[in-house]
Amino acid sequence: MEKGTLVEFKHQGQPRLGVVDRSEGKKNWVVVDERGHSHTLHPREMTYTVASEGYTPSDIPGFLAEVESYLDPSSLEIAWEFLTEAGESADPASLALLLFSDQSPPLCYAAHRLLSEDKIYFKQKGDRFEPRSPAQVEELVRQIERETQRQQDWNSFMEKARRGLAGESIGWEKGDRPRLEILERLALLGEESSQRAQAIEILTALGCSPTPAGAFDTLVALGLWSVHENLPLRRSQIPIHFSEDIYTMVQQRLQSPPPDPDPQRLDLTHLKVYTVDDASTQEIDDGLSVETLADGTQRLWIHIADPTRWLLPGDDLDLEARRRCTTVYLPTGMIPMFPMELATGPMSLVQGQLCCALSFGVTLTNAGDVQDYTIYPSLIKPTYRLTYEDVDEMVELGITAEPELQALAHWAKVRSQWRMNQGAISLNMPESSIKVLEAEDDIVIEVLQDSTARQMVAEMMILAGEVAARYGQLHELAIPFRSQPQPELPSEQELLQLPTGLVRDWAIRRCMTRSEVGVTPSRHATLGLDSYSQVTSPIRRYLDLLTHFQLKAHLRGEPLPFSSTEVTELAQGASSAAYEATLVERQTKRYWALEYLRRHQNQVWDALFLRWLREDEGLGLIMIEDLALELPMRFERAVALGEHLQIRVSHANPRQDVVRFAEVVTDEEDTSTAAATLS
Repeated sequence: MEKGTLVEFKHQGQPRLGVVDRSEGKKNWVVVDERGHSHTLHPREMTYTVASEGYTPSDIPGFLAEVESYLDPSSLEIAWEFLTEAGESADPASLALLLFSDQSPPLCYAAHRLLSEDKIYFKQKGDRFEPRSPAQVEELVRQIERETQRQQDWNSFMEKARRGLAGESIGWEKGDRPRLEILERLALLGEESSQRAQAIEILTALGCSPTPAGAFDTLVALGLWSVHENLPLRRSQIPIHFSEDIYTMVQQRLQSPPPDPDPQRLDLTHLKVYTVDDASTQEIDDGLSVETLADGTQRLWIHIADPTRWLLPGDDLDLEARRRCTTVYLPTGMIPMFPMELATGPMSLVQGQLCCALSFGVTLTNAGDVQDYTIYPSLIKPTYRLTYEDVDEMVELGITAEPELQALAHWAKVRSQWRMNQGAISLNMPESSIKVLEAEDDIVIEVLQDSTARQMVAEMMILAGEVAARYGQLHELAIPFRSQPQPELPSEQELLQLPTGLVRDWAIRRCMTRSEVGVTPSRHATLGLDSYSQVTSPIRRYLDLLTHFQLKAHLRGEPLPFSSTEVTELAQGASSAAYEATLVERQTKRYWALEYLRRHQNQVWDALFLRWLREDEGLGLIMIEDLALELPMRFERAVALGEHLQIRVSHANPRQDVVRFAEVVTDEEDTSTAAATLS
């Protein structure tokens, strides 16, 4: 190679021209570019040699200027078509002649640049370039168009995202969703996200922290998520919205109800019917009556809403309810099993309206055992919609105008005692209701008192479940029976060593086993019943609805819509869905409980020490009595079971599921701190 030869080489991935100046060692050459910079190159690093000599570095700009006007990639398509038809390959010199009718050094170099930078029409084999097949060219064009569109989408997304982070309101489009979902998955799944790398790329480009927390903060900053976004709910498989097809079907059912499968319903509209719920309850699925028979015997009636009046086994509404399996109750609102237009409308037992129900009429012995029962599809007209507080007040005052309430309260006590005699296990653990109001600005925690009214309703619902199970067992029906194995409780001596009340009840509760569902009746240990089937919430629990389908078909003398195998499969699916829903409810409730504590860090709370979790680490379990919240707390001193404490929150981070307490003592100089981390 002679001095003054013009060569092309790659510098930082880009083509650059230089002039050979001298040899370097046995094989290398020193090449000087137009800026006067020297480069030591092996011949393999030279990608093109201009077929002429006598160049100097100062000639390079003029040479490139002459080349530039010929670098039109579209001209390659003409050459490709010609060479494809001729079945020939090309090199830079022949292509220059074909395209430019000239083989001067600048035009040959221009042809070289076109060929070397081409990604569509030609593929290099040695020193020559062969035209690709039409099919290959077509596919490559599509790929490039897709990549161009992807880059445009990326640029558009990044521009919108930057504006959104700057506080602008953004109108996101369908094409933006995939990248937003990538961020959502990182925020939800963290290191387990399958698209973590893509999420990190987006966050890094936006100048945001490339972490799950950074993804969460970005989604909040973009106005797509709330600062209190329910991550457990988003991680779950729980469907939040109904499809348009379901809403269309609901409207059709409301405008043109299907024929009633039970046209000969028992008319019970003459009975006074009480529905008793919390004031916020929207799905009214049970009502109570008392009927005095001719011989003076009192028959208790438990009326259960009959949603099967509005759907058929296997139709779209039934399948949607089956998919959801349960209504999910969250502090921020509920996610219903049925669309609200049905669930709170014609399916519910609405005061003053003619309602379809499945009614259980039961007479009891003086001891509280079931003496006789009947089950009918019925028509009722709810008389009163009462809250638990209403009923407590009316029973306490002994209002003579409502003797039925007094009778219901009486029989509930009789039933409770009868079940205790049958081995039922009674626990009195307080529960709390957490509600988030007014755009997440107000959190209300209410402790649910185990009042006369709540006990009355609970006993009547248990009674209906026992009657349904007895009927199913008697007629060998495939219905979901709920059972619970007998737990291994602490011995009487062990219980006597514990303080009475919550500490003792908590020790018993720890031993309780999970209930089971199957088509074979079996004893339910906690309830003290030989058989039991949940039947009282068909609007919000699918297995209750399933039991309704089966019972009503048998009452009509028709074949059961679901076989034993199908009931077993549905019960397994519903149990899994119910467990997931319960988990989401608990996690959501805990988040808002910690948020409530975070907002009340200066308040002093009365707490009760329930038990040690890890005594060697000083980690125990307390209950904040005014809130009925159970939380771990770490102590640096000995604490006795049942000991009452005063505590305040020193730190709470609901998103990280962390809370720390400081124990408040009378001698402030001896204040000890405690920490708790919720896992």
